[in-house]
This record gives sequence, C-alpha cells and structure tokens, in this order.
Amino acid sequence: MTNPAHAEIDKVVKENDVVLFMKGTPEFPQCGFSQRVTAILNEYKVPYAAVNVLLSDAVRQGIKAYSDWPTIPQLYVKSEFIGGCDIISEMHTSGELKDLLAPLQIEG
Repeated sequence: MTNPAHAEIDKVVKENDVVLFMKGTPEFPQCGFSQRVTAILNEYKVPYAAVNVLLSDAVRQGIKAYSDWPTIPQLYVKSEFIGGCDIISEMHTSGELKDLLAPLQIEG
C-alpha cells in the first residue's frame, strides 16, 4: 500500500536543502522537542522549510513511514534523513551539526 502523502513529502524533502517536519511552526512550536530543534537550527542561521504535521494526519503518519522513524520532529538535510530531537541535540553538542550545516549558512 502506497502512502498518499509520500509523494508530497518526497517533493518537499527534495526541493529544500533543509526541511524540518515538526509539530507547529518555527514561530510557535507545539511540543518541546520541536521547540528544541528549531532553537538549535536558528543558532546556525540556516534557512529551512518547516512542515507542520499537525495540519495533516496523512503527513503526520506518512513522514514516519517515509523515514522509518517513529517520532517527530524529523530533520532532513540535502534529502537525507538526519534524525529526531535526541540525535540533533547530540550532533549540536558534538559539533557534527555545525559541520553539516556550515555550507548552507547565510552570511552575516
């Protein structure tokens, strides 16, 4: 069975260098995990697309199947699934996320 949201999710992931599937929006996160990841991303001054999974149950369930990852938020960089809040937090602390996002940062 093909998930109806799969094509929509795939399009967003492939058309944006950085995509965060989250609960809420970057300006108004609807869960602590989404809030944590947006705060981390904002530190790097990297433009990113945000998809509010609360607006569509098909997307909320579809992203879990798309990545084979059970939780939200989910971060994608250059079409590659990076991880959820715990992984992003660990990568931020270790410096791995800085290295990954450095080529995408806005100057200034």
